[in-house]
Parts: sequence; C-alpha cells; structure tokens
Amino acid sequence: MMKKLTGILISSLFLISAVWAAGGLPNVGSDMEKLGMRLYNDKNISYNGTQSCRDCHHHFSGFADITNYLDPSTNFVSTGADGVSKGGRNAPSSAYAGFSPKLHVNAAGNYVGGMFWDGRADGSSVLEDPLAEQAQGPPLNLVEMAMPSKDAVIDVIANSDYLNLWIKIFGSGSLDDVDAAYDNFGRAIAAYERSNDVTKFTSKFDTAKLALTATEQAGQALFETKCASCHSMEADFNAPASLFTNYQYANIGVPANPGIPSEADLGLGPVVDDDTQNGKFKIPTLRNISLSAPYSHNGVFPTLMEMLEFINDGTSFVPEVSENLSDKVGNLGLSTTQLENIEAFLMTLTDDY
Repeated sequence: MMKKLTGILISSLFLISAVWAAGGLPNVGSDMEKLGMRLYNDKNISYNGTQSCRDCHHHFSGFADITNYLDPSTNFVSTGADGVSKGGRNAPSSAYAGFSPKLHVNAAGNYVGGMFWDGRADGSSVLEDPLAEQAQGPPLNLVEMAMPSKDAVIDVIANSDYLNLWIKIFGSGSLDDVDAAYDNFGRAIAAYERSNDVTKFTSKFDTAKLALTATEQAGQALFETKCASCHSMEADFNAPASLFTNYQYANIGVPANPGIPSEADLGLGPVVDDDTQNGKFKIPTLRNISLSAPYSHNGVFPTLMEMLEFINDGTSFVPEVSENLSDKVGNLGLSTTQLENIEAFLMTLTDDY
C-alpha cells in the first residue's frame, strides 16, 4: 500500500512540475505529438544533459530563445550546451514553421520554403519535410547540443521513460536501425511543432478582431499597405489563417552585428549556389513577434521599434551584404505615430490572448 501511495505521489509531483514548466497543460492530441513533446523537452539529448530544444525555442519567448528575449541587447545568438559556444545566427521561432514547403522556385522566380534562415533544410532528404530535417540538426551541432553521434541520441531514447510511447508508435525493434530511428526522431519533433501546443492561432487578431483598438486598427491598415507583400495576411500554404510570412527570401539591408565576429553572412546564396541570392534570408512569421526579440537573422535590433525604424528608413545603416538589396523596405516614409500604430497591431499577433 505504501509503495502504491509513494508511486502516486511521485507521479503527481512529476505531473505538477511538468505543467508548471510548460506554462499550463500541454495541448497535444496524437501519440506522435506527445512523443515529440517529450523529445523536445529532453535535456538528455545534449552531450552533458543541460540543453533541450526548448532552451532555444521556448514558449515564453514565442518559441524563440528565451535567454536572448530576456536580454536582447547583449544576447544575439543562442549559447550551446557547453555554456560557451555561440551560433552565428539568431534562433528563429519554431512556431508556425511547419507550413513552410520544400525549398523551390515559384512561378515568379523567387525561392520559397525550406528551413533555417538560409533554407538549407530544403526537404530533399528521405524525410521530404524541411521541419523534420531541421529538428535533426541541433542535437549533432557542435555549437548547440553537441551529441557525438546519432547513436548517442538513440541511446538516450532507448533509456528514457518515454520508450514505451516510442515503441507504441514505431514498433518494437524500431531503434535497431539508427538512421531510420533518427529520421523518426525528426518526424516526432516536427509533429509536436505542428501541434496546437506550438502553432496555436490564438492571438487577439485571431480570436477577437472586433476588440482591436483604434490604434491597432490604424496599424493594421498601414500594415496591409506597407508590409503585407512579404508578411502576407492571406491564409496560404494550407494554413487555417494568415501566417504573416510568404516564406520567401530577401536581403533587406540588415547591417552586420559587431557582437558576432564573422565574415559577411551570405544567407541563401551559397545554399543554392547562386550569387543573385547572396544576402537573402528567409522572411519570418510575425506571429508572436512581441516575444521573440532580438530581431533579424543576426539579432542586431534589440527592440521591435528599432526593427520597425530600420524598415522605415535604412539610410543610416550600412548593409552587411550590399548586393541584391530589396527595394520594398528602407524608404517607407512613415511617421513616428504610424510606426507606433504598426507596433500596436503587431502586439495583437501574440498567442494565448
């Protein structure tokens, strides 16, 4: 009897701590989503047991890096599991990423889709899913979670308390082929990132449009005119509502970040071996933008207003890559009040309203 009570107590404490850590009860439905959530939150999938996917893609920061969000003026890129290593780019949100198609050239001749800022997870692997391909990257990246091999990741799963859930989904013996198992690892995390726990569509814009203030409405009207050609307000890519991105690529003239010592970041160009794409980076969703500071691929803008001011008038900035510049930004001619209105509208895109 005492063993049973102890077991119930331990299970209850575990559940309470999990709910607290997640900011509420998780909204996952299928077993695959549940497994993906466990993998996403498992710090053992780092070489020293200190870092999970959630550390750099946290719900409290719009599924971007919470450390950067808390101090965007000095933290531009994520810190690796070793506590020292730094990546070269700002961690984008993992929310709303699952609608991004395979990297391809559309009818207008523009690159669309893929994952990462430079589109290198292009959907061309056996997974045929850029989001699942992206999920396979960080555990083996030496400046991120730094696991020594795929085998090491699969060993963590084999010794985890969610092994039975894995077997329920993929079957007994499904860990024997390490490459196949690692592909399933990517699929499970992608399923979670596509779940209602991450990709929610629960902002004020989604659920209470009639409650938008006059300032927010004014901002929306300006946004539709000045911003929506790239941050589309149409429901596209089989999404149930607007994604506030077209998943294309652009060089908007972002300056180099002196806090990230490196050569000029060419973005998409080297990935597709095309100099006309140099300096172009994936256009991000603006959903949860108020939570995902700092801004741009290199985190050079610590606040949303600073990012908006740059988009409005880029004349005082020197682009990191001066070729292939977009003419859609940098000369919008908006007043301070108009920028404040747009900022107010962008605040309505935060989930859990």
